Amino acid sequence: MKFTITREQLQEGLVAVAASVPSKTTLPVLSNILLEATKDGIRLSGTDLDIAVATTVSASVDQEGAITLPARKLVEIVRELPSASIRITAAGEQRVTIECGRSRFRLLGLPKEEFPAFPAVKFDKAWHATSGDLQKLIAHVAFAASTEESRPILNGVLWELRPERMRMVATNGHRLARMDVPATAGSGAQADLIVPPKALEQIRRLFASDEQVEIAKSENHLGFRSKTTQIFTRLIEGPYPNYEQVIPRENDKSATADKSALTAALRRMSIVASDQTHRIRMAFANGSCKLSVQTPDLGEAQEEVTVSYDGDPLEIGFNASYMLEILKYMPTDEVRMTFKAPERAATCEPVGWDDPASFLTLVMPLRLVD
Repeated sequence: MKFTITREQLQEGLVAVAASVPSKTTLPVLSNILLEATKDGIRLSGTDLDIAVATTVSASVDQEGAITLPARKLVEIVRELPSASIRITAAGEQRVTIECGRSRFRLLGLPKEEFPAFPAVKFDKAWHATSGDLQKLIAHVAFAASTEESRPILNGVLWELRPERMRMVATNGHRLARMDVPATAGSGAQADLIVPPKALEQIRRLFASDEQVEIAKSENHLGFRSKTTQIFTRLIEGPYPNYEQVIPRENDKSATADKSALTAALRRMSIVASDQTHRIRMAFANGSCKLSVQTPDLGEAQEEVTVSYDGDPLEIGFNASYMLEILKYMPTDEVRMTFKAPERAATCEPVGWDDPASFLTLVMPLRLVD
């Protein structure tokens, strides 16, 4: 194996795949990145056995070949090299020489044969989507997935693929986010997939927003590919809860508020809220929302925010952290909340969003203790 590549191209490829390399592993080859010199350029691959990433960068290849090298050390070496051409030569199956300017390194690697094979996913009946649509779905929904291990199915994001639309849903049982975008093109087949947020983050990070992405499924893996990059992930198996049951249809009270004003007030109230429940009280009536917190052993706080409120007076409790998180992902300056009763789920939606996508979030209330 022998090739010459610019430092910028090699660094771009290494940064793309390094995030999929585990920091700790009992299998030494997983700490390595696979470098393959081909007539198309240099293909770099990394995997933790759950997520696998490969990307191809252009280079001048004199001799084809492949080897795996320690990911962390290779990234550090390339980061510190000057902006010049890098010449990489493999002597045998395990020794590589890296030359750049007056710098020269020798690294010991492992043979390509020890590197795990990527999942066998066939793209002949792939769905198609623009990366921009995928990024929009991921950015607005994935935050709501659970991080607790007690219900593994909620650690994933439900992705519904339909001929006319794509929908993502995530929930931890206390808050929920759902977004639909119109489908651009596809095979016409429909599927419900549960995808780990870590894999979705790689998709959001590695595909440019204007790229066309092919999506294909095997029995328990999902593959994404563009012209230069491929991502594979293990799917989470099992039935996703019926989220439609918890989305309220009869909320007859609504409040429209300025997002930044409400966010600032919630931040201030949350300082005094309980570290365990983060509970705050919100009282809606006559064009205002009065926020208050009472925490034994600490103190209390009150604030009032101007809102446009329609409905009978209502007092309801929420986890301030969940409310702040939902507001963070709202794409507009104004938000609309709807309510039914103090013990029923509330919704929060963007106001005046001129986008074909539809976005809904839900948050469960906390019981108010007087």
